[in-house]
Amino acid sequence: MGLHARWFIHYKCLSMPSSIDSITKSLGAKADFYLNHKCTTIAKERLHLPGGDFVDRIFGPTNRNNRVLNNLDWMLNTGRLAGTGYLSILPVDQGIEHSGGASFAKNPDYFDSENIVKLAIEGGCNAVASTFGVLASVSRKYAHKIPFLVKINHNQILTYPNTFDQTMYGTVKEAYEMGAAAVGATIYFGSPECNRQIVEVSNAFAEAHSYGMVTVLWCYLRNPAFKTKDKDFHVSADLTGQANHIGVTIQADIIKQKLPENNGGYTALQMGDSSYGKIDKRVYTELTTDHPIDLTRYQVANCYMGRQGLINSGGASGAHDFDEAVTTAVINKRAGGMGLISGRKAFQRPLAEGAKLLNAVQDVYLCQEVTVA
Repeated sequence: MGLHARWFIHYKCLSMPSSIDSITKSLGAKADFYLNHKCTTIAKERLHLPGGDFVDRIFGPTNRNNRVLNNLDWMLNTGRLAGTGYLSILPVDQGIEHSGGASFAKNPDYFDSENIVKLAIEGGCNAVASTFGVLASVSRKYAHKIPFLVKINHNQILTYPNTFDQTMYGTVKEAYEMGAAAVGATIYFGSPECNRQIVEVSNAFAEAHSYGMVTVLWCYLRNPAFKTKDKDFHVSADLTGQANHIGVTIQADIIKQKLPENNGGYTALQMGDSSYGKIDKRVYTELTTDHPIDLTRYQVANCYMGRQGLINSGGASGAHDFDEAVTTAVINKRAGGMGLISGRKAFQRPLAEGAKLLNAVQDVYLCQEVTVA
């Protein structure tokens, strides 16, 4: 019996359909708002939705080689969500992006790289995403047990004053040689360095595909003009949707995006005599509403109507982590997304508690009563 089949069977026994009761409790007074919303903007019938046949149905006809399909299949058949078409990924690259102290002071155990991989396995994740250093330090022990997603570029914040740019930290070949199933990268769309990053990441993704690795793009926005005194349009549906659209254009297999919190970034930046981008008012009048599920549906639509899966990030750790993580998962699933990539909420607490939080997210995707809106 192959490795993929062993993991599938092991977790299939643990992954029975989950009860709606705990999910409803986490949603609280907004349970009806989230669980009974019907999307009337872009109908679910127009989407390519996750499912057990996702690799064959969606990626089989593409230009991806058989080794890419095999690694994507491995990711989708690992952990508690095996066979569902959904993903639960643990990302821990904050030691570089936010500093080790800011990330791990709350739980110093995670200065030890092995504990990051242990949490992903204990938490039933489909994959673990981290830096070259973290994953290389334990690759011979774990790279065959859980899919590795190597983050190949990062922003470092030691430069004074802080600057914001993504720099390559290693090569695609290094990721391949440590046994990685996938590589991930960030592009800061809207930043002055954006065009250079697009070229770098496009080339890296092409090389990764040639080696048979899956590609995951963090499609983040970065420009001071996107944040006004009233709103932060770094999380607007229209701007993040366009970032996603560029991401799938450079052949990212999976898009990671922040959950949208507002809309109208394009129109806000066209105030006065300024001109920014191009937009159609129907984006706001027909393709979106102010409901979080509809805003996220627009993100999914920009991923070729779901041909490339949308995974939303879990956000910062806080006082209501469990409820917020469940809410984010409900929004993503009901919008037609492919899953969640949640880190700080999980690793900034003891391992057993972090695994429990990851399981709470996964339970949303296992719950048959949480349907696509």
